Amino acid sequence: MTDKKLRSDRWFAPDDLRSFGHRSRMMQLGYAEEDFVGKPVIGILNTWSELNTCHSHFPERVQDVKRGVLQAGGFPVEMPSLSVDESFTKPTSMLYRNMLAMETEEMIRSHPLDGVVLMGGCDKTTPGLVMGAISAGVPMIYLPAGPMLRGNYAGKVLGSGSDAWKYWDERRAGNVTDEEWRGVQGGIARSAGVCMTMGTASTMTAITDALGLTLPGASSIPAVDAEHQRMSAGCGRRIVEMVTEELTPNRILTATAFRNAAIVAMATGCSTNAVVHLIAMARRAGVPMTLDELDELGRVTPLIANVRPSGKDYLMEDFYYAGGLRALMKQLESRLDCSALTVTGRSMGENLEGAKVYNGDVIRSLDNPVYAEGSLAVLRGNLCPDGAVIKPAACDPKYHVHEGPALVFDSYPEMKKAIDDENLDVTPDHVLVLRNAGPLGGPGFPEWGMLPIPKALIKKGHRDMVRISDARMSGTSYGACVLHVAPESFVGGPLALLKTGDIVRLDLPQRRLDMLVSEEEIAGRRAAWQAPAPRYERGYGYLFSKHVTQADQGCDFDFLQTDFGRTAGEPDIF
Repeated sequence: MTDKKLRSDRWFAPDDLRSFGHRSRMMQLGYAEEDFVGKPVIGILNTWSELNTCHSHFPERVQDVKRGVLQAGGFPVEMPSLSVDESFTKPTSMLYRNMLAMETEEMIRSHPLDGVVLMGGCDKTTPGLVMGAISAGVPMIYLPAGPMLRGNYAGKVLGSGSDAWKYWDERRAGNVTDEEWRGVQGGIARSAGVCMTMGTASTMTAITDALGLTLPGASSIPAVDAEHQRMSAGCGRRIVEMVTEELTPNRILTATAFRNAAIVAMATGCSTNAVVHLIAMARRAGVPMTLDELDELGRVTPLIANVRPSGKDYLMEDFYYAGGLRALMKQLESRLDCSALTVTGRSMGENLEGAKVYNGDVIRSLDNPVYAEGSLAVLRGNLCPDGAVIKPAACDPKYHVHEGPALVFDSYPEMKKAIDDENLDVTPDHVLVLRNAGPLGGPGFPEWGMLPIPKALIKKGHRDMVRISDARMSGTSYGACVLHVAPESFVGGPLALLKTGDIVRLDLPQRRLDMLVSEEEIAGRRAAWQAPAPRYERGYGYLFSKHVTQADQGCDFDFLQTDFGRTAGEPDIF
């Protein structure tokens, strides 16, 4: 019991007809008034589904959370949320991130919840849940799904995504048999949990951890480790305390918190998708984070997590045993604002006390980094006036400065057909370009940006080349891939004006991406350009196409950002 006036009291406490109905329906479920009246009601928003393989352990973890809530004197209620699984959702899970955010916000706002535990992990579930909960404003704590165990086949350690791309290229080159391919297929995903490389899932849970929204270090715990169960119960206990303390997201998610999170992300070798999600999350919290700020941090933050794909040797399980995110943040302590408040009610600095590195090759020191700069760089130029993103540590250094002729594809099917043509007229100096794959063109900003190396080059031993697109790529991917070109070609961005044979120049040290075409020629092409037909004319896709912002703005819906219209309080519905 608590003396604090609870939000749920508005539903359950008054002696009136409406509250009578609320109490009677709870009793219909078998509960007595003393179970829920006057106690913090905790919503457990669970993104489990039978098609979300990364969250297959969540039915059990819900029970752990409930145990913790009950131990702390709260009343837990599980509420299913849109699962947005990465593997099966088409055309891309990114199309539905904002739907999950809207659902999360409205579920919290419309139900008698005093606080929420957000259960996510698979790529878009983390930003979607957090964005919605930020806007709803009640106390929240994030429960990350945790990485799966290391993959294994024929004595080799396999990493999600990264090794799939590698073995697929070798199979296309004729170096991997069907039996070996099936062996990799069966060994690369061995347990519940998200990708065990530093892909988008582990990147985003690490960012949420660094923002102070999880129990300290929770993002590193493997999904099937017993510590994950204990952490889940801890989330249940702590959220009840947070309700009593009125520890709401706006007290935690300051500009300082987002700067800390961006520094940590750079040091982990984060997914390029972090850029889009960080900006979206920050702007929901009223923090106007920009691409230029992220590039500035990327220039001065060394990559110290030796975890694939930016690192060379290790996976998330190794990272956990080496000390996990707390140990990495301890290495960065001098660069972080450790006064930042967290969901523990304590500062980040207090949460890092006693953190140690147990393997200095997995978690490097600042003076012995994997890569001297951070894992992301933002490019500008006449091909991307609003920005583009590249992952320098994950591509061959010889492509950091490169000029070559463009080979342009207008659609994914066109590109896929061409790259498997062994007679394709292509050299390693060519720049592969895929357009019409951005937020509106994809539709939904699919992960098509790691264009496959043409088979003609694969068979000659080439494994990297410069590739440019207005798409995203999987956080488990690697290579000289320029992504998130903004504005996208579908809305008339300069990428729409590029032609096969035009010379493209990438200059990573100068952060430039340009087509070496005269301004007069570009102007003529722009005058002749015609906008394509819209992808959607009904339903959610129509809503998405009318209101989604571009990549450099976070791809949130314009009407959900804090600077849209007025911010109203909860309506007095009683």
